Amino acid sequence: MRPIRSAHRSCSRPATQIFALVLLLAAAPVLSGCWGVAIGAGAAAGIAAAEERGAKNAANDKGIQLLINDKLLKENQYLWRKLSVTVYEGRVLLTGVVGTEFSRDEATRLAWAASDRIQEVINEVQVTASGDVLDYANDTWISSQLRFKIAGDRDIVDINYSIETVNGVVYLIGLAQDEEELTRVTDYARTISGVRRVVSHVWLKTDPRRRPV
Repeated sequence: MRPIRSAHRSCSRPATQIFALVLLLAAAPVLSGCWGVAIGAGAAAGIAAAEERGAKNAANDKGIQLLINDKLLKENQYLWRKLSVTVYEGRVLLTGVVGTEFSRDEATRLAWAASDRIQEVINEVQVTASGDVLDYANDTWISSQLRFKIAGDRDIVDINYSIETVNGVVYLIGLAQDEEELTRVTDYARTISGVRRVVSHVWLKTDPRRRPV
């Protein structure tokens, strides 16, 4: 089963914008045809523009993600089913669970081969005897709880963080405004019941290693 990614929203936007977003989400089931597509595309563009990485980088990251998933689907459907691919400013985070070290290494190879726009491949794929997630429901709950906590903290720009949880291990990638904000996010993660470990691949927005497109 492929992990479900949490939706992102910024808690720093004005209350009127939050209210408008709530209304849009409430109306989503009745939207159809061109109106639904147009509103969906507009909302996605607005979210991307609000992120620290910007709309251009967000679009580039989505393209890389699609290319990697396509590569996995065509060449190794086992990995396609087992892995989750998250991309942030060309940095690829692979998460999930497989049964062998060979499969883990193959995931890295296929990811690199998918696009020449990739800056880094971070392989956090776990290897277990069964090759299965132990408690998918609990992992989903942990990610949801962390998203809820950081979205409610006005000192955190939560839209800049991507969260994946596998077997109680929380993986973070994105951009932090400063060290204090990143510490707040990781502290929230550590206090959630069921979290075994927090692994952060978040960079500060001032990090000289950033290579935005």
